[in-house]
Amino acid sequence: MIRFTAAVTGLILLALTGPAQAVLPDEKLSDPALEARARVISQDIRCLVCQNQSIDDSNADLARDLRIIVRERLLAGDTNQEVKDYLTARYGDYVLLSPPMNLETVLLWSGPFVLVAIGLISIGLWYRGRRAQMAEAGGTLTDDERRRIETLLSQAGGDDDGNNRTSGDEGRAS
Repeated sequence: MIRFTAAVTGLILLALTGPAQAVLPDEKLSDPALEARARVISQDIRCLVCQNQSIDDSNADLARDLRIIVRERLLAGDTNQEVKDYLTARYGDYVLLSPPMNLETVLLWSGPFVLVAIGLISIGLWYRGRRAQMAEAGGTLTDDERRRIETLLSQAGGDDDGNNRTSGDEGRAS
C-alpha cells in the first residue's frame, strides 16, 4: 500500500510540473514585455540540433545561441515577424516549427497524403487483380468436378426424406 501511495504521489507531482524551460537567467531580458515576446518567438523556432524541439525548450548550445539572437534582434527594435524572417533567411524554412506552405515545402505538406493515396490505390489494384484471379480460377469446372458435385448433392438430397438415422437410432424399434 505504501508503494502504491508513493507511486501515485510521484505521478501527481510529475503531472503538475510544467515543461522544463531551457532559458537561462543570464539570457533573460530586463523588460518583461520584450522577454514575453522573445518566449513567444522562441516557441516557434526549431532547435536545429534537437529537430522537433523548440529553442525555448532545448538545452543545446545552438538553441542558446538562437535564443540570444532572438533577444538581440528584439532589443534592436525588430518585430516578431522580422525576427522570424531574419532566422529564416539565415537558416531556411526548416528553422520554423510550422514551415509555410510554398513551392519548397509542398512535398513536406503533401507527402503524407500522397503516400496514403498510393497505398490505397495499390491495395485497390491488388484486390481487383485478386478478385479477377479468383473468378477466373473458380468460374469453370471440369466435367469430372461437375459429376462429383452432382453425386454429392444427390446423396445429400436423398437423405432428406425424414429417414435419417443416427448411430443411436439403429436397432431401436419404434
